[in-house]
Amino acid sequence: MLRIFLLAMILAAAAQAQQPAQPQPTQPQEESSSSVANPAGDVAPAQPAADQPPSQAVLDAEAALAKADWKTAEDKLSPWLAAHPGDARALFDAGYAADAQGHLDDAAGFYRRAVQANPNSFEAHLSLGLLLARQQKLAEARLELGSATRLDPGDAGPALKARAWRALAQIDRSLADHGGDLGEASKDLLEALKYAPETPEDTLMAASLAEQNEQLDEAEAAYRRLLARDAKSPQANAGLAHLLIAQKKFPEAESFLRAALEQIPDDLALSAQLATVLAAEDKPEAIPLLQKLHAAHAEDAVLTRMLAEVLAEAGETADSDALYVQLIATAPGNAQLLVAHGQNLVRLGRFPDAFTAFDKATKIDGANIDALSGLAFTASRVNLPEVTLHALEVRAKFAPDNASTYFLWATAYDTLHQKQQAVSYYHKFVTASAGKYVNQEWQAKQRLQILEK
Repeated sequence: MLRIFLLAMILAAAAQAQQPAQPQPTQPQEESSSSVANPAGDVAPAQPAADQPPSQAVLDAEAALAKADWKTAEDKLSPWLAAHPGDARALFDAGYAADAQGHLDDAAGFYRRAVQANPNSFEAHLSLGLLLARQQKLAEARLELGSATRLDPGDAGPALKARAWRALAQIDRSLADHGGDLGEASKDLLEALKYAPETPEDTLMAASLAEQNEQLDEAEAAYRRLLARDAKSPQANAGLAHLLIAQKKFPEAESFLRAALEQIPDDLALSAQLATVLAAEDKPEAIPLLQKLHAAHAEDAVLTRMLAEVLAEAGETADSDALYVQLIATAPGNAQLLVAHGQNLVRLGRFPDAFTAFDKATKIDGANIDALSGLAFTASRVNLPEVTLHALEVRAKFAPDNASTYFLWATAYDTLHQKQQAVSYYHKFVTASAGKYVNQEWQAKQRLQILEK
């Protein structure tokens, strides 16, 4: 009975950030899937099958493990392993005790020795793979979990086989960001569902994978399937809203988000998404909604930035810039914030300050097109034509010229009395502008008449 009890403890361990939860008895069908944030989840180790009956010392240690009495278990296992270093079951138990106490390197060492002593131990491969995943050693974790999926789980049953496949799906999804095959994650998830019923976490993962694969209809169907079972699921609501926003289905997204917020009125993510939609629809409700959210969560940088962006688009430049100044104070190395700050300063007519902001941004991110464009423009306004030309030369490595940059080229060369280059770029500007920039076209044509005499 102790063996079955210890096996059941695995399925009771919830996914947590650093160490396995204290084991509690439960039933296999209560197992919950691991989270997206934690590829493997911290599943408490199981007991591997042993070919030989365990010694009394090992049984006593396992009884202590069942009570979370780690010290007693270690006191029983240490002398036994000193005399019997190849006992796979005792090695696994020692790994379990170390794992439960957060001694991950020690636990990994014991699990590896257990695998070497019994290469056919499903639980040893599984627990080692899950531990390595928690340590972000994803390639190694994948090997161990792959081994587990090819082994007979024995008394552990199909629930733990599903756990192995789910963990593999999470890892393959993470590896896809570094050149892996996202399709493997979908295959892994399908394999998991052969051994256990679909959980809400499975549905969310299926939706997310479909969205990443640009299978948008499948992703939407998965989100709606989960919402049909749980209308208050924050992840499903946020996921479906994100999908609708990404497809620019703003009216549908607005209706959906308003209905969702009736179910979950205090959900910050949904409120922020609604504000995003309202801003995209140019609805005046966006600003007061964001101001309310920001007042309640002033420390939230994402909300602060959203409010700053919406205020800037609404022409509330000074209020927007005050928020960007706050953000830059906590993230002075963020080039995008510096660019947004510089753009606000341009609107406020503070060109020397804007020049300083864009200059800092280009030093942080030398390939930032907006920063280089801003630097070129503000340099022209503070009479630094050489800086304008240099910024435009660098910009040209990353993006094609347009009417605005042609005009900056032309005026910078004109200021430096480089007639031939100025004439060439004035002509390029007039052609590219085609009536869009009336005042600048008039200026360019006037200069061409003078320069071409």
